[in-house]
Amino acid sequence: MMTKPGVFSLPILLFLFHVINTLAQPTAAPVQSTAAPTPPANAPAKPAKAPSSPATPPASLAKPPIQSARAPAQSVQVPVQKGSMDVTKILAKAHGYTVFIRLLKSTGLAAQLYGQLNNSNNGFTIFAPTDSAFSNLKPGTINSLSDLQKTQLIQFHILNSVIGLSNFQTLSNPVPTEAGDTSAGEFPLNVTTAGNQVNISTGLVNTTMGGTIYLDNHLAIYRVDSVLLPLDIFSPKPKKAAAPKPALTESNTTTAADSPSGGGGGATASSSTTDTDAAKVNESGAVTQSTNKILLPIGIAVVAFFVAKGT
Repeated sequence: MMTKPGVFSLPILLFLFHVINTLAQPTAAPVQSTAAPTPPANAPAKPAKAPSSPATPPASLAKPPIQSARAPAQSVQVPVQKGSMDVTKILAKAHGYTVFIRLLKSTGLAAQLYGQLNNSNNGFTIFAPTDSAFSNLKPGTINSLSDLQKTQLIQFHILNSVIGLSNFQTLSNPVPTEAGDTSAGEFPLNVTTAGNQVNISTGLVNTTMGGTIYLDNHLAIYRVDSVLLPLDIFSPKPKKAAAPKPALTESNTTTAADSPSGGGGGATASSSTTDTDAAKVNESGAVTQSTNKILLPIGIAVVAFFVAKGT
């Protein structure tokens, strides 16, 4: 039995054609969401990217400043004083200068500085030795000094002008101090600088100036770790011996008081000379007589010898 062709083939062909057209069309792009995705709560932080240009590094990567080779002197220990200026009170506030304070008071220099600083326009620079500087001296060094020497020793630590840290290099050596003479063997003080370092030499002591204790327009006080020993006190030059006085003669002992006109002295000297000459003559005569006394017996003995021989 034969079937009729094309009864069911047309719908099948239409279905296949529709499926083929549908698959052939491009798929529409998915619609992107405009909201940014929310990161997870525990997401690790991303490392910051290195800047493309090193010209402007971020602040967190800035290099530390380069320090100078020499550290500057220490800052001022005691602030500027209000009212009257007292060196001993400033040193007491700085601590560690009890021996120097005691010597300033006992020599009377503390009172002199107080009067000058508060009643005039004079300024001073003081090198203050610490207590440890005095303890490094031989025992009894300070007590063995006379009152004058103690005063000169403290004056040797005082300059009659205000010297700031930047002005030490302008000083001319030897630097004059309140002790006076700056000549060799007396009280010479030499100051040299190397960068921010100030070196002090006395001929016996070489030390470096320490920190600044006090500084204003009238007064500068600096710490030194050694007592500045001047040559004239601790290594004095031998004193020259005085020329011997001429010996006094008998004629020199006779004064013009023996004669109001002064002639009596000359007469006395002349008389003394005459007496001396006479004594010499008498002595010569005595020698001659003594010689004759010896030769006379010898001559008699010789004559008697020849007479006896002739007979």
